[in-house]
Amino acid sequence: IPWERRTDYLRRISMVLGNKSQMLWDIPPLDSFQVLGEIYGLSRAEFRRTLDDLVALLDLEPLLTRPVRNLSLGERMKCELVAALLHRPEVLFLDEPTPGLDVSMQRRLRAFIAEYNCRNEVTVILTSHYMADVVALCPRVILIHHGRLLYDGQLNRLAEQLAPYKLLRLTLGNGVNGLTDCLPPGADLLEAEEGRVTLRVGRAETPAVTAHLLRALPVVDLAVEDPPVEAVIDRIYEGGDL
Repeated sequence: IPWERRTDYLRRISMVLGNKSQMLWDIPPLDSFQVLGEIYGLSRAEFRRTLDDLVALLDLEPLLTRPVRNLSLGERMKCELVAALLHRPEVLFLDEPTPGLDVSMQRRLRAFIAEYNCRNEVTVILTSHYMADVVALCPRVILIHHGRLLYDGQLNRLAEQLAPYKLLRLTLGNGVNGLTDCLPPGADLLEAEEGRVTLRVGRAETPAVTAHLLRALPVVDLAVEDPPVEAVIDRIYEGGDL
């Protein structure tokens, strides 16, 4: 029973907070890992086996004996993941794990989380305002706004259910001169520059609008896309019309 917070239940979960550390600042990560191994009652063999696996996955060997205070933010975050996974939890909560990291480190941490999830069948619950993490890691998303559940389902269905429009991206052969005269009702011009055009069109009208544009304009290339996840969620949070 979760609310009773019994030890055997708590051992099954773990958490990484992007802005907090469970490692001691003045000692090397390896010492903190050993303390955590004792706290969780891991045998020496179990501790060594798990640590070796995680160190290999995250390429941590050079960092194990350096004081935590001398590590970069990305290096510390990798160590935080090891500390959280030493006791092999069944559920891992990640709260804003990558903001502040450089692009390369973000990519590597996401790759590790995805691989660890696949190898060990661990449930990963990510809470984040950083949509790049969500798109890279989460097949299922839960969207909450002012305490109200707006969506619970597959990420690839989010735009379909919450954004009633498509984006049409066109490349035109003769630039954008006279473009507005050729746009049918229901096609909103979002961007037009150097022959590249982006339109917003209602989902139901997309086939008819696409056919009209192909007849009326010298279209070199055309793509029909769902709006980006960031755009859908941003409009919801800002109270904009979808």
